[in-house]
Amino acid sequence: MESKLRELRRAMDSTTHKGEHFTEFQKMNIRKALHSDRREKPKRPHKFVMFAISTFAICLLAFFVSTEFLVRQDQGQIHGGTAGEWNIRHEYKVNQEIKFTILPDPYLKAGKPYGYIFSFQEPFNTYKGKELSISAFHKETGERIQVLPQQKIIDPSPGYSSLQRFTATFPLPYEGLWKFGVYLDGKSYGDVVVSVAEKAKDDPITLPEDIPDFVQESDFDTIDWERKAVEFGDRGIIGNENKSGVIGAGMPSLNGQKWMWHLWGVEDVDLTIVGFHKESQTVHPILTNGMGWTIRAYGPNNGADAHTPSSVKIPKKGEWAILLYVDGEFFDVLIFDIKE
Repeated sequence: MESKLRELRRAMDSTTHKGEHFTEFQKMNIRKALHSDRREKPKRPHKFVMFAISTFAICLLAFFVSTEFLVRQDQGQIHGGTAGEWNIRHEYKVNQEIKFTILPDPYLKAGKPYGYIFSFQEPFNTYKGKELSISAFHKETGERIQVLPQQKIIDPSPGYSSLQRFTATFPLPYEGLWKFGVYLDGKSYGDVVVSVAEKAKDDPITLPEDIPDFVQESDFDTIDWERKAVEFGDRGIIGNENKSGVIGAGMPSLNGQKWMWHLWGVEDVDLTIVGFHKESQTVHPILTNGMGWTIRAYGPNNGADAHTPSSVKIPKKGEWAILLYVDGEFFDVLIFDIKE
């Protein structure tokens, strides 16, 4: 036993207790560990990468800002200028230089076609070969109407060197202030503002050019304004019971609404819908989303024999008669008081 203990002491003396206990490499690693008082920092992204990312972000922000500016600028052009430019003016100027003037009919009223003379003052080359169009904007309702579709300018006005006598004839549905925006190749060229008088009650009703032929002026003479549409059934249908009615007419409709039309006594038919505004005595389409005047009604629903959904927009508040035609024949009239 004693001899084994002596051998163990000799072995320990030769390793951990005598001589060089650590190599230089081990000493270096120990010193490095002892003197390192913080963790190694993560590597930073390359400066070029940071620059590229920052540049891209700035460009993207500039793109959105400029796009928003252009959209707002275009909206301003669509509506003929900025707010506060609704004073009556029959000439358009740039830096005090007249670009064009308008001569409206002195007896101009709503709901009837009238002629307008536009006198453009710039040299003919300004207009030659370009598409000219005119849109009208109503101040009160915000409604936009293209009163003159695009037409290519080939020749100057007869007897003139330029477009000093460019004529157009069209009706305007409402009284009040209207802004005429002139466009060349789809870009805003300028605008003027005219005042339109209220249509007289005894003036004949003017029908839109694209209205179906079976709609007659005499149809509006038979409207019974005292026969108001009423709510019936348990689904909120408003109309004339067992004849026609609408779900949605009780909701705000001046900014657009979904209406569900219901018909009794007919199945799978073409339904033509014509709006008539009592105060202005004017006729309007009320279907939106490119539906025109006529949609298809089919299939029973809510007790009705035929139904169909649609998008509608009532142009102006007031009393409205909604004339319904089925397969080209007069069918019914719905009287609504649209307030909002």
